[in-house]
Amino acid sequence: MDDHTIRALTLSRRRMLAGGLGALLAPALDPRQAQAQPVFADYPFQLGLAAGDPAPDGFVIWTRLAPDPLAVGYGMPARPVPVSWEVAEDEAFTRIAAGGETVARPELAHAVHVEVAGLSPARTYHYRFMAGAERSLAGRARTTPAAGASLARVRFGVVGCQHYEQGFYTAHRRLAEEDELDFVFCYGDYIYEGRSARVGNSAAGPQANQRQHVGQETYSLDDYRRRYAQYKMDPDLQASHAAAAWFVTWDDHEIDNNWAADLDQDGTDPAIFRLRQQSAMQAYYEHMPLRRSAFPAGPAMRLYRRADYGTLLRLNLLDTRQYRTEHPCGGRWGACNELERAQAEMLGAAQEQFLFDSLSSSPARWNLLAQQVMMMDLDRDPGPGYMVNPDSWGGYRTPRARLLRHIRDRRVANPVVLTGDEHQNYAGELHLDGRNPEPRAIATEFVATSITSGGDGSDQSPRMAQVQAANPQLKFNNSQRGYMLCDVTAERFETAFRVMDRVSAPGGAVSTRAKLVVPNGEAVVVPA
Repeated sequence: MDDHTIRALTLSRRRMLAGGLGALLAPALDPRQAQAQPVFADYPFQLGLAAGDPAPDGFVIWTRLAPDPLAVGYGMPARPVPVSWEVAEDEAFTRIAAGGETVARPELAHAVHVEVAGLSPARTYHYRFMAGAERSLAGRARTTPAAGASLARVRFGVVGCQHYEQGFYTAHRRLAEEDELDFVFCYGDYIYEGRSARVGNSAAGPQANQRQHVGQETYSLDDYRRRYAQYKMDPDLQASHAAAAWFVTWDDHEIDNNWAADLDQDGTDPAIFRLRQQSAMQAYYEHMPLRRSAFPAGPAMRLYRRADYGTLLRLNLLDTRQYRTEHPCGGRWGACNELERAQAEMLGAAQEQFLFDSLSSSPARWNLLAQQVMMMDLDRDPGPGYMVNPDSWGGYRTPRARLLRHIRDRRVANPVVLTGDEHQNYAGELHLDGRNPEPRAIATEFVATSITSGGDGSDQSPRMAQVQAANPQLKFNNSQRGYMLCDVTAERFETAFRVMDRVSAPGGAVSTRAKLVVPNGEAVVVPA
C-alpha cells in the first residue's frame, strides 16, 4: 500500500476513534445555521474538480465534498451542504462570467454537477468552488464553437485504462502540460473493480504493484465510491481534469470485467448483477462531469450523445457495453460460428439509429466515433489459424458490417474511429472483411494505449510484430503506456502517439513514438 493511502487510512481511524463522523463538522444547535456555514475538520475538496460535456454556451463543472475520502461517511454529515461556484474569464477571477450556489446532497455522496450556461462560444474559462470558508483549486475549460462556425483547428487528447495498482499517473500530468487542448476524450476503464493485489500481471510477466487498492472487489455503492475516491485523490489525475473539459464514457471495469448488458463473466443471475450495475452506475455519475441527461435510472443510464466543433468535427460518443448481446464463442479468443450471428447487437437498436442519423446528417468535415473496443478486423493469430477478440467488434460481425455499410453507402465524410481497451497503440484501416480487403478502406481507426494498465510495456512484442505482418490493414502497433494527441484541420487528421518511458516509478518522461495522418477524403493511414 502506498504512503498516501496509509496516511489517509490512519487519519480516518484516528478520527473515528476520536469521536465519530459527527465530529468532522463543527457542532451547531441550529440545523439551518450548520447548513449555511459548514466548518470542515479537513480540506473538503480532496478529490479535485472537473469540467465536462462542453457546449457553445457552457459546460458541466463537478466536485465532491470529501474531507476524509476513504472513511465510512467520507467526513461529511448526512445532510445537504451548500456549495458556491464561480466561472471567470481570467485566471485571477477578476472578471466573473457566471456564478451561483448549488447543494451537495448526501444521496449523491455530496457530489455536485453544475450545468453552466450563458457563456460565449469558443472561449476558455476558469472555474472553482467554495464551501464554508474553504475554496477549491481552479480548473480550466473551453466552450465549443457556435453551431455552424468555421474553424481552422481542433486539438484534443484521448485517455483511458488507468489501473491504479499497475503504475503511476504521470501520463496524466504530461497531458496537463500539453499546449491547451479543446477537450479530452476518456474512453473508459477509469477505475478497476478488483481487490487489492501486491503482484499484478504485465506483458513482461508478474510484477510488484507499487500501490494497492483499498478494500476487496467492488460490489456495493460504498465500495465503488471508495474506489473512485482513491483514484481521484491522485494529484496527476486531478491536474489532467483541471487542464481541460472531458467527454467521458465507460468500458467494462467501471462495473465488472467484460460485462455485456445484464450479463457478467461469472454467470451471475442477471437480476443480482443488475443490483451491482445500479450501484456502479450511481457511483460513476457521482464522480464524472456529466449532464443531468445521464442521470442513472436503476441499472441504466444513457451515455451516447454527440458534440459539434463547428463544421470541422462531429464527435459521436458511444456505449458499447450496455446494449450489446452476449459474447460469442463463450467469451474465448478464437473463432466460432457465433461470430456471424444475425441477431447480434453491439450498440442496440436505439443507439445504432442515433448514430446512423448523426452520421447521415452531419455537416462536419470529420466524423468521429468515440468508443471503447476495437473495430479493426484483425486476425490475432499470425499463423495459419484465425483468432478474434470476442469482446471487440470482431465478435459482433453483423452489426459491424451494418455500420460500415452505412458509412460507405451514405458517403459519410472522413469517418475516424477512436478506441481504447487494448492497452496498446494501434492505427489502421477498416474493411468489411479484413481477410479480404476491398481496394479502398471504409474508415480509419486510432486505438489509444493505457495510462497504466499492463505496466511499463515495451515498444512492440515479437508476437505483435507477427500479427501486424499478417494484417496489412494494421499500420502501427506499440505497447508502451501514454495517450494520444489528435490535431485536426480541414486538410488532415493527425494523431501523435505520446508514450511514457516508465510508469512503474514516478516522474516518467513522455515522447512522441509516432505521428500518423489521415488526409482529407482518403481512408488511409500514412506517416506524418
